[in-house]
Amino acid sequence: QVQLVESGGGLVQAGGSLRLSCAVSGGTFSSYNMGWFRQAPGKEREFVSAITRSGSGTFYTDSVKGRFTVSRDNAKNSVYLQMNSLKPEDTAAYYCAAKSGLFTRTAIAYEYWGQGTQVTVSS
Repeated sequence: QVQLVESGGGLVQAGGSLRLSCAVSGGTFSSYNMGWFRQAPGKEREFVSAITRSGSGTFYTDSVKGRFTVSRDNAKNSVYLQMNSLKPEDTAAYYCAAKSGLFTRTAIAYEYWGQGTQVTVSS
């Protein structure tokens, strides 16, 4: 059974930084494309970023380009999201997700999900 556990969320002032981590167990990590999604209260879950199996391809939603960086360490079965220049509108629960097969930004296509970690950015 594949399990994903996120960590690194918290409360930060606008302009600050956080680094989210997602540890994956129970599967072949290097076979998964990994995605980060977020969901704010009253809103739908939205794509934030993703990284391909080898790490050679990275993708971002427009609102975080230049501020967020996704990376992975296949030796540690982990994926990371470095978030800089945080804004109040980045406040949400952040989820990592794993998907075999082709890359997609569509949340429903991801097979495995973590429990989420809360990020709150104060103004």
